[in-house]
Amino acid sequence: MILVVDSGSTKTDWIAVDDSGKVLFSTQTLGLNPQVLSSEILKERIVNNFDLYQNKDYVTNLYFYGAGCGVESPQLRIRKVFEDIFTNCTITIKEDTYAAVYATSKPNEKSIVCILGTGSNCTYFDGKEIDQRVNSLGYVLMDEASGNFFGKQLIRSYYFNTMPKELALKFEMEYDLSPDTIKENLYRKENPNAYLATFSRFLIKNKENSLFQEIINNGLDRFINHQILQFDDAKEVPIHFIGSISFFLEGEIKSALNAKGLTMGRIVKRPIEELVEFHKKLIEEAT
Repeated sequence: MILVVDSGSTKTDWIAVDDSGKVLFSTQTLGLNPQVLSSEILKERIVNNFDLYQNKDYVTNLYFYGAGCGVESPQLRIRKVFEDIFTNCTITIKEDTYAAVYATSKPNEKSIVCILGTGSNCTYFDGKEIDQRVNSLGYVLMDEASGNFFGKQLIRSYYFNTMPKELALKFEMEYDLSPDTIKENLYRKENPNAYLATFSRFLIKNKENSLFQEIINNGLDRFINHQILQFDDAKEVPIHFIGSISFFLEGEIKSALNAKGLTMGRIVKRPIEELVEFHKKLIEEAT
């Protein structure tokens, strides 16, 4: 049994296939970002899933593509968790940008591939290899135009009294905005980035508001300048996106790219299906 896994900070998609590429089951757990979660929580989120726990001894290969796996220490942490659970398999761990590339880019096609979900990232694909110019430092320092970035801007707008009164009242009705609740979730609980991202739903739902348009456009402009335009041929290749934020802000992204002479490529909300197809082809080529 082969497990293909696409993990963000909010949720993780799992699909199991057999040696012929037939799908055996699919399931979902909470996010497994090893940069913001302890080993105990990572393990708990996996073993509490019925399908995974019942089939853990049958897994021969596990391919994990995850947020927070761009540097060695979190990779080693989650590898140890997997080794303790899936004791009979070979484990491959790669950063989530690889999943984004495999899900959106054609073989031998040069492209820039971006992630806009709970967090954000960007990489270059020369048709064969990935060129990761900027290592993500997470939600505190980076993640521009992501769900947690926009969530942060909304909370700031609410507390600095720049949000229109009518929207502020609606915001209060949908979320617990007390200082105690916000600080507890940001500074004491796990997954503060995923917590911040929950507020982005309000931004998307009310994105026609001029202030929210300004927040969206500012975030996209920063992401394009700091991430996409780092590549010399950015104006010559398609720019693909994955993630829920890119899915719901497709029009705004296209306009922001067009303003800088950039070409919109594919948008994929959830890459897991395309990722499984990628691995199915590898299985076919090996047989």
